[in-house]
Amino acid sequence: MDNFLPRSYFAGDAVELAKKLLGKKIIFGDCQGIIVETEAYKRDPASHAHKITPRSKIMFETYGYIYVYVIYGIYHCLNITTNEGDVGAVLIRAIKPISGFELMQERRIQKRKNKVKLKVKDLCNGPSKLCDAFGITKKNNNQLVGEEIQIIDALDISLSKIHATSRVGIKEGTDLLWRFYVKDNEYISVFCKNESRA
Repeated sequence: MDNFLPRSYFAGDAVELAKKLLGKKIIFGDCQGIIVETEAYKRDPASHAHKITPRSKIMFETYGYIYVYVIYGIYHCLNITTNEGDVGAVLIRAIKPISGFELMQERRIQKRKNKVKLKVKDLCNGPSKLCDAFGITKKNNNQLVGEEIQIIDALDISLSKIHATSRVGIKEGTDLLWRFYVKDNEYISVFCKNESRA
């Protein structure tokens, strides 16, 4: 029987939850996958929560909610709010697909100039790629976890298999090793040299 994670699961600290979410199963519609890469954001300079805005206020006001934002006007990013009574969110950076492959291919190809079929490992190996593949959009923003996007307690990844690096694509807060991924996993977005065990 599936063990769906309740809202209370996300009340804790973003950094710890970013590690704990590795190995968990995410389901949306006909698509399913295992989370293999995450990033944590709190009140640090690289975070939307560095200052409150109409976009970021969900990080201040909720935990256990879906936070979807758009970058560069076209790319969606999936986050889950955390830190009850404070500020935080975990960005889901990469997923290993396990169900809904054809639908993911169709959605990804629609967004690409090159219509060549993708390798399975390239379907969800980045935050905007996984949103495209799963069909996650701004319509899902501010939904409670489990309302449409479900997360299930699937695999427990030992700390020895989790690596921590600087977050990707930021200019500030680069000293914080708050990006986490499963060691030697081919489905992650990028490999970095400055890694350490979590």
